Amino acid sequence: MDHAIQAEGLVKRFGETTALDGVSLSVRTGTVLGLLGPNGAGKTTAVRIFATLLRPDDGHASVGGYDVIRQAHQARQLIGLTGQYAAVDEMLTGAENLLLIGRLLGVPRAAAKQRARELLTEFDLTDAADRAAKTYSGGMRRRLDLAASLVGRPSILFLDEPTTGLDPRARSELWALTRGLVAKGVTVLLTTQYLDEADALADEITVIDHGRVIASGTPDELKAKTGSQTLVVRPEDDTKLGVVVSVVADLTKTTPEIDGPRVTAQVADPAVLPAVVRRLDDAGVLVIELTLRGASLNEVFLSLTGRPVEDETESEGRPA
Repeated sequence: MDHAIQAEGLVKRFGETTALDGVSLSVRTGTVLGLLGPNGAGKTTAVRIFATLLRPDDGHASVGGYDVIRQAHQARQLIGLTGQYAAVDEMLTGAENLLLIGRLLGVPRAAAKQRARELLTEFDLTDAADRAAKTYSGGMRRRLDLAASLVGRPSILFLDEPTTGLDPRARSELWALTRGLVAKGVTVLLTTQYLDEADALADEITVIDHGRVIASGTPDELKAKTGSQTLVVRPEDDTKLGVVVSVVADLTKTTPEIDGPRVTAQVADPAVLPAVVRRLDDAGVLVIELTLRGASLNEVFLSLTGRPVEDETESEGRPA
């Protein structure tokens, strides 16, 4: 099967709020699709439809080749879901949480215990297996939550903002675990507001805003669409920032930004770089950093939506 997840024209309304307004997307088998958008864009609503937790008002979606409405039972056999918040029982131990999930899935007790041991080892939780989940750190809870979603050996995994609230080390650990799953053939749909996360993990990205798809492609393709690069200049002497700003503004015809000791500006013509060097040299300004880099995903998002991804809008509607 070429595509593990497909959607055409998905529409979902909650009262007067349209959460999805004709969303179409596809996820190739064994890859990661990053679904990006600000709060309220429709990301979680889409995931809930793919996970057979919501019925769309219009459109069609399939997971693993199964229609999410007519063949919901078959689709559920293939999927795992890790939501924005850990769904483990804090009073149970790590081992008991995984055993419970296995039993709920109908796995015989002996096999469920074996699967729990395997996952606790894989997720580096063996030493905490007999401790109550309420004693776990945030990163440990997320690892346990991800392990719980894998008890049934899903071939398709939905990660809905899985690293929200985690520290950088815990995020990196979860990224490594995700890469390991994809290497084993698991298909992942990842929703996130962290653009570095999408850049690090996603093979392809779909950007949605106000319930509509506004862009899609690989991270590099999306970056190329902005048609600009960013000039970064850092003078050796911070008191020369004003001179640098004046030179950069004159040559780029933009309003540069001051980011700490650096001056940054959007550049369409790479020939600006040597011109900046000459002008600063004539002005006697020594620089310790001078780069021209491609657009970041954050800049892509800003150009597409008119606001940074961190800008929060009204939360997505929820059924009563």
